[in-house]
Amino acid sequence: MCGQISVAGRDALDFSNRYILGFSLALCLVCSTAVSALAVGLKERQEANRVLDMKVNILKVARLVEGENAPTAEEVEAFFKDIEASVVDRESGATLDGIDPWTFAPLKEARKPGGGVDASELPEISRTLAKRIALKRIPRALVVYRVNKPGKECLVLPIWGNGLWSLLEGFLAVNLDENRVVGITFFAHKETAGLGGEVDNPTWKAQWPGKTLFDGDSPAVTVVKKGAVRDSGHQVDGIAGATITSLAVGNAVQLWLGDSGYGPFLDILQEESR
Repeated sequence: MCGQISVAGRDALDFSNRYILGFSLALCLVCSTAVSALAVGLKERQEANRVLDMKVNILKVARLVEGENAPTAEEVEAFFKDIEASVVDRESGATLDGIDPWTFAPLKEARKPGGGVDASELPEISRTLAKRIALKRIPRALVVYRVNKPGKECLVLPIWGNGLWSLLEGFLAVNLDENRVVGITFFAHKETAGLGGEVDNPTWKAQWPGKTLFDGDSPAVTVVKKGAVRDSGHQVDGIAGATITSLAVGNAVQLWLGDSGYGPFLDILQEESR
């Protein structure tokens, strides 16, 4: 009798284990299906929010909106009636038709076969700058935003480069006619808060507006070590305790304003304005 009960007990235990395993697998399947469906369903909304955030940063760096309060989606669209976006060939500066500038991602394109070039193939000056900010690939095409609002005319140029710990992604706004910087901002980075993270501190960014863009054909604005400013018209004072990150910003600006960045496109605009 005892032996029969023991065998029955083992059978019940085996059934229980199979049930738990099956239930767990079924639950995982249901949950993963639900998460996948949710991700697909939210993809369009996520993309819309990404574009909206990008547009807000463009408005801020172009100084079309002031302060930390973000404008509403309706206000953003109203502002963007005066802003044109285009994709340009990096080497020739020519505008490329048939590419949506709102979905085109130069950073991602640079990693694709044929979408970018190795930084080692760039001219010496650009190659050196790319090495300083640890960029291995440069895209063949770039995005440009042209602000046409009267009194606020400028170009907004996406820039990026590696700081101490992370990739710094931002925008540089420039006024070619006046040869000056309008503003700079960074919307993505993982630098140390209170140190390298200060690249997005309004106080530090306030140094940039008015700085001279070019000295002749060469990019003039740059960042120097904290306390080493000798020419306030060209140099931005670095961040205390974050020399590597702040100098990386200067090197990134120099690279993207140069011949291997937006230089050819800017040359075309300057020729057209003469």
